[in-house]
Amino acid sequence: MKFVINKNDIRNILGKVQGITGRRTNLAITETVLIQAKEQTIKIVATDLETGFEGEYPATVESEGTIAINAKKLFEIVRDFPSDSIDINEVENRWIEIGKENIEYHIVGMNPEDFPDIPQVDDAPLFEMDTQSLKRMIEKTIIIGGAPDDKRAHINGIYFENLDDDDSKTLKMVSTDGSRLSTVDYPYKNGVCPIEKGVLIPKKGLGEVLKFLGPEKTVAIGLKDSHFVLKKENESFTIRLLEGEYPNYKDIIVRGIGHDVPVDRQLFLMVLKRMSILSSENYRGVIFNFEKNLLTVRATNPEIGESREDMVIKFAGDPIEAAFNPKYFIDSLGVIEDETAVINIVSSDKPCLVEGEKDKSYLSIIMPMKI
Repeated sequence: MKFVINKNDIRNILGKVQGITGRRTNLAITETVLIQAKEQTIKIVATDLETGFEGEYPATVESEGTIAINAKKLFEIVRDFPSDSIDINEVENRWIEIGKENIEYHIVGMNPEDFPDIPQVDDAPLFEMDTQSLKRMIEKTIIIGGAPDDKRAHINGIYFENLDDDDSKTLKMVSTDGSRLSTVDYPYKNGVCPIEKGVLIPKKGLGEVLKFLGPEKTVAIGLKDSHFVLKKENESFTIRLLEGEYPNYKDIIVRGIGHDVPVDRQLFLMVLKRMSILSSENYRGVIFNFEKNLLTVRATNPEIGESREDMVIKFAGDPIEAAFNPKYFIDSLGVIEDETAVINIVSSDKPCLVEGEKDKSYLSIIMPMKI
């Protein structure tokens, strides 16, 4: 096998798949990328046995073939290569020459026949959706990360469901870590989404997909067997679904009670960032005191000290004192796009709702801490 590639065509791609190839599995070959040269293209394949990626890119192919080469080393070579054009040539005993003119590398590859199969999804029924909308959905739910030591599927996965009734059609993503929950909606009118019931997609897999969502107008999504599928013009992802039931999240979304408190999103965000300076592993919480037209935020850490900041708000109810992890509010306020955020506070022991004043497609539910 021998081909010539422009480093600008694959440098960024090789960088983005490092999250897949760098993940430890019980197979050493998953640390490689599979490169198939055929006609005037190369196909790059990467997998961690859970998330699979395939992409096709232009190349000048002198002889066809397939190699499996260490993804990290190939990326570092391509990234720092002094010329745009790179010759890649498989010689004998799986040795691979990479070079041009006065620079040359000899890298030992692995047997490409040992590379795990990627699910074939060419015939998967797909639904076309706006790329930026999907990107925002993932960004707003993946801020609630998974827990490697937690084996519960609903903690390590994002629940993805299609709500299709006579009046409206909506794709919804839901994410939780047990202490907070976020939901994001994508209303649509045209097309038939093949996702008929809710599925659990690993957060780490969607995190890899997020790296590849760029300026293209639309992407296609769907399901094939036990995999979530995403396809672009020349790239595709397959993510093996998690098994398990998702909790009935709708029970904790209670609207119409408590107090809706509008706040300047950026101002409140900076207040919480300043108050969280004194946070530590043992002292994460801050105290919110809601009084007439005033919110006082206090942080106390016996190991460091204490702080307090007042913020003028519109609040006319009885005083409420509640403790929260400020990071949860900071994460939520960071993805709300409205200038004004609305906090719905009920009491010291009820969940707090956070959303935009106008855009109601995103909702964050944050559980209080014990004072």
